[in-house]
Amino acid sequence: MARNNVLVAFFSRTGNTRVIADFIHEKLGCDIFEIKPVDPYPKDYDATVDRARRELDSDFRPELVEDIDDSGSYDTVFVGYPCWWGTMPMAVFTFLEAHNLSGKKVVPFCTHEGSALGHSVVDIKKLCPESTILEGLAIKGSTVNAAQGEVHDWLSKVGIITS
Repeated sequence: MARNNVLVAFFSRTGNTRVIADFIHEKLGCDIFEIKPVDPYPKDYDATVDRARRELDSDFRPELVEDIDDSGSYDTVFVGYPCWWGTMPMAVFTFLEAHNLSGKKVVPFCTHEGSALGHSVVDIKKLCPESTILEGLAIKGSTVNAAQGEVHDWLSKVGIITS
């Protein structure tokens, strides 16, 4: 059953967050959108960490390659990202600030290697103060390929699917 009023928007540098986004997309039959900065992050881990820190410290908003046509047509927006420096990559901030998600359900999910959701949910609440923020999901990046059951259980727990 397709859910045309649901969007999965995600950023993924290594592919881990993409795996979870794809699980959600396949489970719900909804739209999916990849958040991509015009200037891609380096393949080198240390270079990415350095750039992410500089962007966070300077409150930088990277320009995105493309945008969705109409965020207003969605009732529920899943937002996926790796947890960097305790929050979302700044490209996700760019995406969220570009869309009025007032009155919508925003559902965060992230991949991480020990920080879980960090303070990203607090940041989302600041960016989307008129949205209903549902409980987020944090999946350790090294376990994403075996996380389908965990994603299913979470979707059920937050009321997106039944059983």
